[in-house]
Amino acid sequence: MSFSDLTGLESMDQCRRTLEQHNWNIEAAVQDRLNEQEGVPSVFNPPPSRPLQVNTADHRVYSYIVSRPQPRGLIGWSYYLIMLPFRFTYYTLLDIFRFALRFIRPDPRGRVTDPVGDVVSFIHIFEEKYGRSHPVFYQGTYSQALNDAKRELRYLLVYLHGEDHQDTDQFCRSTLCTEEVVTFLNTRMLFWACSTSKPEGYRVSQALRENTYPFLAMIMLKDRKMTVVGRLEGLIQPEDLINQLTFIMDANQTHLMSERLEREERNQTQVLRQQQDEAYLASLRADQEKDRKKREEEEQLRQEEEKVRQSVLAEERRRQTLEEEKERKSECLPPEPPADDPESVKIVFKLPNDTRVERRFLFGQSLTVIYDFLFSLKESPEKFQIITNFPRRVLPCLPTEEQPNPPTLKEAGLSRSEVLFVQDLTDD
Repeated sequence: MSFSDLTGLESMDQCRRTLEQHNWNIEAAVQDRLNEQEGVPSVFNPPPSRPLQVNTADHRVYSYIVSRPQPRGLIGWSYYLIMLPFRFTYYTLLDIFRFALRFIRPDPRGRVTDPVGDVVSFIHIFEEKYGRSHPVFYQGTYSQALNDAKRELRYLLVYLHGEDHQDTDQFCRSTLCTEEVVTFLNTRMLFWACSTSKPEGYRVSQALRENTYPFLAMIMLKDRKMTVVGRLEGLIQPEDLINQLTFIMDANQTHLMSERLEREERNQTQVLRQQQDEAYLASLRADQEKDRKKREEEEQLRQEEEKVRQSVLAEERRRQTLEEEKERKSECLPPEPPADDPESVKIVFKLPNDTRVERRFLFGQSLTVIYDFLFSLKESPEKFQIITNFPRRVLPCLPTEEQPNPPTLKEAGLSRSEVLFVQDLTDD
């Protein structure tokens, strides 16, 4: 399986850049890529957040210090006594020189500008000197390692590499890179290491306050704080290292289990609270939707009532207008001629409600007068037409475009006595 298959990267240029960032360490590159896919920031893009503080003031910290072996025999003691003045003078002068140098030039390790580069550089130098058979180094900053250990509730073992110490080389070759130690560390914890000659390693050494080298610190989440629970210092053998780390983990297993249970309870409480919030929001939305529908129904009912009210008002105005128009027509009608007038015409009207109305008109009057008379009656419909019986025909009482002046009664062929029918056209 190729590197692109393991990481999901399709571009060969991106694959090459990723491998170059990790010094062509495929295992580290794949792990960093998988961390990115899980939401963990890449070690080459360290987050700007404030680093986690580690509690180092716990008096219950387990401390295991391996003293250097005492000289044996006459030759051993003789060599030790001969070298003692030289060794004392060397270290004394070295300390005086370092102390004086601080006043002349600040320690360049005090400024951490590229913490990831410090870690990657140390790993590269370590592999060049001791080979690639070693525990999996965490390729990220100290703060990122603390964050991962806290998030995953795992132990974090920190190794500070003192390059100038006389026991460092033997520890790396005979202890740290042995198969049993590599297997133990890779399967039980996260492992972060850096040289104290690097700014990042020096910063961590200042925080953990080691006494001698080789130095190992076991860190875990305890009482909701990342806490140093074990310190191993000195040249320790592989079996002894595994036994001491196992002892530290067993002694703090209850704390780790407690943190896991507490985190699970917090997660369950958070899930429950989230479910309750979702249920509340759903209920709130349902109530809001119910209120909205109620308001819409009330608004629709109000509009319908207003529509009915406007319709009633319009009907009242129409009736009032109609009554006023009937009254006006009635006032404008010419007087009824006397019965003995030779020019008079007696007309009996049959209304749609079967009532009969009788009135006299003059032959010379327009058919419009007959229509106005019927219109002025309360019994007559709003719209109507006047029809003769024999022969059946509609009298043209209203002006039209073809006949703007309706004919007179005489021109319409009416006799001195007529019966006319009023046909209701209101529904039409």
